[in-house]
Parts: sequence; structure tokens; C-alpha cells
Amino acid sequence: MSNQQDFPLPSDLAAHLPARHKGSVELRRSQADIPQADQYLLDTRDREDFTHTDPWRVLRIQSEFVEGFGTLAELGPAISVFGSARTRPGTVHYDIAEQIGRLLVEQNFAVITGGGPGSMEAANKGASEAGGLSVGLGIELPFEQGLNDWVDLGINFRYFFARKTMFVKYAQGFIVLPGGLGTMDELFEAMVLVQTQKVTSFPIVLVGSSFWSPLIDWVKSTLLGEGMIAEADLDLVSVVDTAAEAVDHIMAGLSARNGRRRPPTESM
Repeated sequence: MSNQQDFPLPSDLAAHLPARHKGSVELRRSQADIPQADQYLLDTRDREDFTHTDPWRVLRIQSEFVEGFGTLAELGPAISVFGSARTRPGTVHYDIAEQIGRLLVEQNFAVITGGGPGSMEAANKGASEAGGLSVGLGIELPFEQGLNDWVDLGINFRYFFARKTMFVKYAQGFIVLPGGLGTMDELFEAMVLVQTQKVTSFPIVLVGSSFWSPLIDWVKSTLLGEGMIAEADLDLVSVVDTAAEAVDHIMAGLSARNGRRRPPTESM
């Protein structure tokens, strides 16, 4: 009698194998136990292997930008939706993210997420089920789970900064659901880019007042109180509680921005 290991691994079990993406390459089992590309890039220790030297790495970085720009160039109007990968289906935040994805499609936006599980999956699901374009920008991580099943157009990145560029370059606004350090990183980077006018001002909407209010209160009492930011910086974000409110704020923000772009009319 053959051992069980002689038979093909069931697809549902294969889906849970340790896996890692290196650009377009997918590694599984023992092959997945490798350092991340960002780890190599930011490691200050000397490495003599040419494939790990900075000049060679520049070509990889260039290829990620070229692939991202080429893939997303004709995306059209889109909104980036951020949130925790740990959000469970059936929870309030998951349901709201799904509603946001659907409502954005109804407003003729594509939906861009990090392509992972949780709130990202929910927003992709809502967009895909509504018949819109659901985009996932994945990233090489030590605990990577791959792109979720609701991504229609997916790109896997080695480098965080290349991926972040795509989130900003191809979005007209950000909707941010409750999340952890990655979500905070994306939120504050968006705020800095708007504050410093590195990008044209676009709406940033935080969903979940009970989650975000303590952070906003700290920003007001400490950052503003200590003179670290200007009072106008408090207007960089809006806080809402429902999917409909989030999309309404996006639409209002874009309308206001487009109004500011109109050329002055001649006086009568």
C-alpha cells in the first residue's frame, strides 16, 4: 500500500502551505524561508554576492516601478482603501469595508487595496461583486498570505516604497478603516504628502469614530498643543462611522478640489 505522502496534496491544504512571493516568483515549504527584499536593501552589513549588491538591486526596483506604472496606467479613477488584515468576516468593520467597495464602484471608482485578507479582502469583495475593478497591491512579508480571491488585477511587490507609490499615484482619495501599524504608516504618509503638497490635495476619510477619536484627540492635544503641527493640519482628515458617509466625504472632497482647480471666470 502506498504511503499517503505519495498522493497529491489537496488543494485546500496546499493553500495554507508556507509561501513567499519574490516578485513574480512564488516559493513554498522550505523555499519560503528566505529574507525579504526590503531586509536585504536596508541591511547595512556587507554582502559580496552581486545579486545582493545595491547596483544590481536598483534594476529590480526599476522593474517594479515599470511593471506598476505599466499595469495601472489605464486604471481610471480609483480610491485606495486601507485597513487591518486581521479583521474577521462577519464583523462590523468587515461589513463596512465590503459596503465601501460596492459604493465606490457605484460612483465609478476602481478600488485599490493591499490585496490581503481582512478589511482589504472585504473592500475587494464589495467592488468585485458590484461589477467594478478590484485591485490588489501585494507585498512580500514573512507572514504573507497572498492576494485574496476577490482581486481582479493584482501586483506583488518586493519593496514597500514602490508599492506605496502606486497607492498614491493612482488614487484620488483614501479611505482608512481600523488597522494596525501598517495602516497607521499608510495613513500618516498620505497626510504628510498632502500637508507638504507633494501630491494634489485629496480627501482622506477615517471610518470608525470610536477607534480613531483617541488618536485625533492626541493629535489635537499633543501635536497641536506643542506646536508641532498647524491648526489647518487637523483638516487633512475626516472621521465618519458608515460606508455611505465615507463615500459621501470622498465625493465632496473631490468636488471641492475640482472646484479649486477651475480657472477664474472673467468679471462682468
